[in-house]
Amino acid sequence: MVKSPIDQILEGECVEVMKSLPDASVDLVFADPPYNLQLGGDLHRPDNSKVDAVDNDWDQIGGFDDYDLFTWQWMEQARRVLKPNGAIWVIGSYHNIFRVGGILQDAGFWVLNDIIWRKTNPMPNFKGTRFTNAHETLIWAAKTKDGRPTFNYAAMKALNDGVQMRSDWSLPICSGGERLKGDDGKKAHPTQKPESLLHRVLLSTTNPGDLVLDPFFGTGTTGAAAKRLGRHYIGIERDAEYLKVARARLAEIQPASRDAMCVTQSPRAQTRIPFGTLVERGMVKPGDTLYCPKGRHTARVRADGSIIAGERSGSIHQVGAQIQSAPSCNGWTYWHIRTKQGLAPIDVMRAEVRATLEN
Repeated sequence: MVKSPIDQILEGECVEVMKSLPDASVDLVFADPPYNLQLGGDLHRPDNSKVDAVDNDWDQIGGFDDYDLFTWQWMEQARRVLKPNGAIWVIGSYHNIFRVGGILQDAGFWVLNDIIWRKTNPMPNFKGTRFTNAHETLIWAAKTKDGRPTFNYAAMKALNDGVQMRSDWSLPICSGGERLKGDDGKKAHPTQKPESLLHRVLLSTTNPGDLVLDPFFGTGTTGAAAKRLGRHYIGIERDAEYLKVARARLAEIQPASRDAMCVTQSPRAQTRIPFGTLVERGMVKPGDTLYCPKGRHTARVRADGSIIAGERSGSIHQVGAQIQSAPSCNGWTYWHIRTKQGLAPIDVMRAEVRATLEN
């Protein structure tokens, strides 16, 4: 059985290298493929200084047919190595993202979101012939329509100060101290992505220990974010200089502690704890009294984890709903126990049990 080369950067052309990886071995693919800009001539600032734009050989694939074929080839391999519930992120500009997105769907991926990365400090349009190009588009897609990829909704909400995370992300481009430099003092890579972008991608759609593949690794931003967050990575890169920079960069990164990598979970993602578990563990005993938040209504606990209030009996949720004449009720927050400090929701005890099971 072929094993994945975890936490390594593999040198070579992405399609050929991906063919060596085992089927269904990767949790997430993050792909930042060549833009195929097809730029003509040099670009200069108003002071006549030259803009260090993307004019590298690796960005020149050819015409649209050549670019589409290349996209099909790497995308088929990416889909093959993804686990059944795996997912892919692809980022691009207006030059390529629409072609890439169409092929993504034709290849069998199921689009979940498109994300607009609005750059808070974009490069100006020096010629003044077009709108300033101030964003890039990311596509997040599941391997199949029926796949169930990871999405840490509650963690994204916590990251956004308790508000749902939207599909437009305002983040700066890579600049200042984060911009890696080569031996000549110039920027090591023309399209280095900010680590804040990859932090958000990996935090939202992977879990600690997951394996992330980046077939266009560049100077290693995906690997850097993965290592900091306790994820594993595989990088593929053909450029020797980028490899050198990426390896040096990753060698200096220390992952956070295990506790620091834990994120807020939504209730659906948490381990289910029946009320009967509290009874079995003696945290609540048969015959104990439960109280509504204001103490006006009470119920008695039975040995099987059901409760009874007068002629009403059933689960903590059912009896709570009946007492309130409501269609439903969260019994964990409705019912309380009496403590020395006053009434406390039984949900506190559920959290104690869950902590013992998850540690």
